[in-house]
Amino acid sequence: MSSAEAVESTEPTDPGHPAGLADTARALAAGRTTSTQQVSAALARIEASQGTLNAFRHLRTASALAEAAEADRRLAAGERLPLLGVPVAVKDDTDVAGMPTYFGCRGDLPAATADGEAVRRLRAAGAVIVGKTNSCELGQWPFTEGPAFGATRNPWHTGHTPGGSSGGSAAAVAAGLVPAALGSDGAGSIRIPAAWTHLVGIKPQRGRISVHPHHDAFQGLTVNGPLGRTVADAALLLDAVAGPHPDDLYRPPPVAASAAAERDPGRLRIALAWRPPLTLTGTAPHPDVRRAVTALAEVLARLGHLVEEARPRYGLIGLGFLPRATAGIAELAALHPEPALLDPRTRSALRTGTRLGGRVVRAARAREVRQHRRIGGFFRTSPDSAGYDVLLTPTTAAPPPRIGTFDGLSAWRTDVAITEACPYAWPWNVLGWPGINVPAGFTADGLPVGAQLLGPSRSEALLISLAAQLEADQRWYEHRPPAHERS
Repeated sequence: MSSAEAVESTEPTDPGHPAGLADTARALAAGRTTSTQQVSAALARIEASQGTLNAFRHLRTASALAEAAEADRRLAAGERLPLLGVPVAVKDDTDVAGMPTYFGCRGDLPAATADGEAVRRLRAAGAVIVGKTNSCELGQWPFTEGPAFGATRNPWHTGHTPGGSSGGSAAAVAAGLVPAALGSDGAGSIRIPAAWTHLVGIKPQRGRISVHPHHDAFQGLTVNGPLGRTVADAALLLDAVAGPHPDDLYRPPPVAASAAAERDPGRLRIALAWRPPLTLTGTAPHPDVRRAVTALAEVLARLGHLVEEARPRYGLIGLGFLPRATAGIAELAALHPEPALLDPRTRSALRTGTRLGGRVVRAARAREVRQHRRIGGFFRTSPDSAGYDVLLTPTTAAPPPRIGTFDGLSAWRTDVAITEACPYAWPWNVLGWPGINVPAGFTADGLPVGAQLLGPSRSEALLISLAAQLEADQRWYEHRPPAHERS
């Protein structure tokens, strides 16, 4: 590793290395800092880094400072909530009352009239939302670049992308601009940027965190989820925002994520899978990715788990993904008041999604039951049954690409290129099941790469416990990127 290595600060008042979500919440509750100090410092870090990282689309400077002052009054009066006074960020596909939800697009869009359910729950937990982070246009790609806002850059190396589509949230957390942030994941859009910025990113079970005002985002592919530097931080944010809106279609039973992070996972049977689902690209993992994920598998074996190579029976799961993804893009793109301002690739996806809507999408969604049955058979249903507890794969096949790699490509060439780089994450969106990216290490050039822990339906608690066990051994939070200020 390079000079980017550093030991985690335990005090949120350290301006060089701000603390994470859980430490900041504890310090606020103990009176060792104030929300005004924390929010002011976060806003200053964001402003100082915007010229280099470009992580944010909008800041709520005046509103956030007013809310911080109110949080300080509540703290001084003895009120305690899980995130009272803690600054956080949300992705710009999430409605925040009074702010447009651009979702990476250009154009004059109206301000949201109400908070989305995840934001409502963040506020109910006491969090102060400092701003909205950049996303690529309608969340389509694993890079965060576009004419509406420029390029969001990777804190580990600003010549490279932090990933996407939750690239702004990932860059903000990795650089220590905010303690944690919300993202969304429709084909790996939390896990991929988490892998490429050395973070923990949780894609929860479909319905775990509400996507309201959408009731079925991207035909059921997309979920909201947390990005944090530690498992405890990601679990705390998950606990704070989990739960349904009254209109939600999916309502999994509650999970206690923070409690799971404190439990031993027990001895597990873990499958290591190198081959992704059929994509017709012939993708193989980059040697540095393979080396890092192999090393992580060896750590799991040393920790007492049975780890062996295996191949899940994905079948033609892509037939269930493409119609749903393009139909989801078409549904959102059709709402844009100025379609001519959309990226030509978005307009191409709109046309494809319109053609594949209706019966084709319904048929794709009907396949999910069979897909659950086939891939669910890979996992064991009781401690004495056959199968595996967890599937381990690379999160991506490639390290983070350079900024501009995808500029000027046609829609087809973009799809091929992103599939080659990121063939592993999207099947779990089709299934609606949980997965977690954990940091796996670095390439020879110092770029982060990650590994996925994937489980069957409603297995967040097990995955979080396993991720926490790995973190206790690997202490990946001790490695930080260099500080970035406006150039």
